[in-house]
Amino acid sequence: MLQAWMWLVGAIVFEVLGTTAMKMSEGFTKTMPSVAMGVFYILSLTALTYALKKFDVSMAYAIWSGVGTALITLIGIWYFKESVSVVKIASIGFIIIGVVGLHLSTKVH
Repeated sequence: MLQAWMWLVGAIVFEVLGTTAMKMSEGFTKTMPSVAMGVFYILSLTALTYALKKFDVSMAYAIWSGVGTALITLIGIWYFKESVSVVKIASIGFIIIGVVGLHLSTKVH
């Protein structure tokens, strides 16, 4: 089971790196971030596929997308200097609550 969690964490990390590279590619005008984006997304989906051997797809996808969204929002605020508001922070909190709720309601294989 630990291995499945490691695959899922890896999938999240690679998805966040891919999305960050997407922003840095400036609409595919920068070669290295554009290539990195593709590589990171392939790695992310590969790792997610391995995680799905042990997790229900609903839970794994919710964790992958929810945690990824929360992390990208924080990176956007911190690194890309995007705006921050109470609504944005509260929304991240709701995502986390939803992910935890799905995890608590799902049996692991």
